[in-house]
Amino acid sequence: MPPELLCAGRCVCQAGAAQAWHCPPGQGHSVWDAVRMPLGAGTPVDVQRCEDSATEGSHRLILAANRDEFYSRPSKLADFWGNNNEILSGLDMEEGKEGGTWLGISTRGKLAALTNYLQPQLDWQARGRGELVTHFLTTDVDSLSYLKKVSMEGHLYNGFNLIAADLSTAKGDVICYYGNRGEPDPIVLTPGTYGLSNALLETPWRKLCFGKQLFLEAVERSQALPKDMLIASLLDVLNNEEAQLPDPAIEDQGGEYVQPMLSKYAAVCVRCPGYGTRTNTIILVDADGHVTFTERSMMNKDLSHWETRTYEFTLQS
Repeated sequence: MPPELLCAGRCVCQAGAAQAWHCPPGQGHSVWDAVRMPLGAGTPVDVQRCEDSATEGSHRLILAANRDEFYSRPSKLADFWGNNNEILSGLDMEEGKEGGTWLGISTRGKLAALTNYLQPQLDWQARGRGELVTHFLTTDVDSLSYLKKVSMEGHLYNGFNLIAADLSTAKGDVICYYGNRGEPDPIVLTPGTYGLSNALLETPWRKLCFGKQLFLEAVERSQALPKDMLIASLLDVLNNEEAQLPDPAIEDQGGEYVQPMLSKYAAVCVRCPGYGTRTNTIILVDADGHVTFTERSMMNKDLSHWETRTYEFTLQS
């Protein structure tokens, strides 16, 4: 299912499981990412988007994201797939949901991230939300037009938040957001830092605000350091298990459903029996369009066994 917390460059931040993007002011764009959680609980994301005047060696996008999911739900680790192997993402392999994803980027500069909207009751006949990311990554439609189309079909899905972006070194980056439990039309994100969890964009859940602050501090500390140090710092943020309670906003939205796991769910990194944060993802995009994609994933449902993979490529846009 989609990530709980996301933070990014022209920034977006997601709380629950965590994701983040960051771009220093005046140095590029950033985008939101997302991951699913059971019953629409989802993961958080932090994103920072910078201005188009990114300087050489700077990051115009920084994304940090967690995927919270049942440990037993089958999925593939991030790898390249699609026509000419141009899309990089993990893939859901749950029966009936095969091929969906929560977060992905293509060599053509298309990026998308999904989080679920926390809702106590789900429509089990609704369409799978993971297809929203996959469809965008495989289409030629621009991000805003795509989200406008999605907004016309939003009633067919359980609650979700979707970030879609077109990253172009030549033309500039465009990053858009739509949530089917919020305003009827998608919006274009201006440069800044944003947070997204399992509520609408920038809803101030305590874990979202906490994760966003940790994200910004990690980016600030790492400005003059090698990118490996930034990645390590952001992974530390994504694995913070400090519960941010009390939080009436989560309790009001989640109702009785969220109560049994509230003490775990109210952290950036969720650790419940059989369910929780099982994937951390960091995406960095520099001023020249060089992408570094790092994924840290739990292996074999074993909290003591993790594998980290890093992919690097240059955008073709």
